[in-house]
Amino acid sequence: MENIYDILALLKCSKQKAVLATIIEVEGSSYRKEGTSMLLLENEEKAGVLSAGCLEEDLFQRAADFFGTSKSAIFTFNMKSEDDLLWGTGAGCNGIIHVLVQGIDEKLREHLLMLGEFLKQSKTVTVVKKITHDLRVSHYLFISEDEYVFGEWEGAVSPNVKKLMLYGKEKSGVAFFNEHASYVYVHCFYPKPRLLLFGGGEDAIPLARLAAQTGFSVTVTDWRRSFCHREAFPLADELIVSFPHEVINKMTIQSKDFVVILTHNFQRDQEILSLLEKKQLHYVGVLGSANRTKRLFEGREVPPYIYSPVGLSIGAEGPEEIAVSIVAQLVQQQRLAVRESRTSA
Repeated sequence: MENIYDILALLKCSKQKAVLATIIEVEGSSYRKEGTSMLLLENEEKAGVLSAGCLEEDLFQRAADFFGTSKSAIFTFNMKSEDDLLWGTGAGCNGIIHVLVQGIDEKLREHLLMLGEFLKQSKTVTVVKKITHDLRVSHYLFISEDEYVFGEWEGAVSPNVKKLMLYGKEKSGVAFFNEHASYVYVHCFYPKPRLLLFGGGEDAIPLARLAAQTGFSVTVTDWRRSFCHREAFPLADELIVSFPHEVINKMTIQSKDFVVILTHNFQRDQEILSLLEKKQLHYVGVLGSANRTKRLFEGREVPPYIYSPVGLSIGAEGPEEIAVSIVAQLVQQQRLAVRESRTSA
C-alpha cells in the first residue's frame, strides 16, 4: 500500500538531509503509479521504491543537488526502449515516468511529520502542489478531512482546488487549473486500514504478520492470554486479552474496518457475529466452510458483508497459504473501497 508510512518513520528518526521523490505522471505503463513516493537520505538510506530498480541509482545521483535545500524539479524517465543501456531507459516497461524531486527543508519536514499525526488519527489528508512553467514546486498545501489546513501557500486557494482536496480525486496526478494559471499535482493520503483479528491461534500468526507487512494496522484479540502475546504477534499494533463482548463494547469499530474471525470456537464465533451486527461493517471474514457459517446464523440469511469461506479461492492449504489468500482479498476489498469513495465524492 502507501509508501508514506515507511517514509515518515525514517524521516522522523533520522537527522540526515533528505529528498522526496514522487511519481506525478505516467504515460503508458509502469511498475508503480502516480502518487508513489520514495525518501532518499544523504547517507544513501532510502524508504519506498518507485521502480523495480530501474530509476533509483539515477535518482540518487540527481538528488545530490537537492539535499538540505527547498529546491525542486521534475525529471522524465523514458522506460519504453528495450535496448538502451543508460540508467532510466532500457527497461522495456512501455511507459514514460515523470518524477518530482523535492529537497526537504525544515518547513517541509515539519509538515510531513504533521501529515503523519493526522494519518495516525485515521484521517485522510490531501496534498496539492502548484507546479510552475519551469517544472518546479512553488507552493504546496495539505488539508485534512476535517478541513485543517497547513503548508506553504501564497494567496487564496481556488474553490475548485479546495473541492478537489476535500472530496478527493479518482486518481492521483496533475491537472491544469485556470484559476491558478498553472498545473497542480493532487494526491490523497489514506490512513492505514485497520484489521481486527478475533482469535490468536496458529493460523492467525502468519495472517497478522503478512497483513502488517502489506500495510494494515493489525489488532489481535483473544480471551486466552497464551494465544495473544507479543512473541507470537511482534508486528501487531495492538494486542487485547479480553472476552469478545468486552472488546466490541469498549472499542470504537468503524464501518471501514476489516474483521476476520478465527477463534475455532463455534459459540464464540456466534457471539462475535451477533455483537458486530449493528456495526455496519463492509467486511467480516469467517474462517471455515460456508455450511459452518450458515449454522452460525441458525437458519437466518447470511448478510452480504460476510465473507465465508474467507479469502480468495486459490486452493490454499495450511496457515501460510491461507494467510496469503485472506490478505489478497483484504487488499482487493480495500482498493474497491478507496475507488468507491473517490467516485462517489
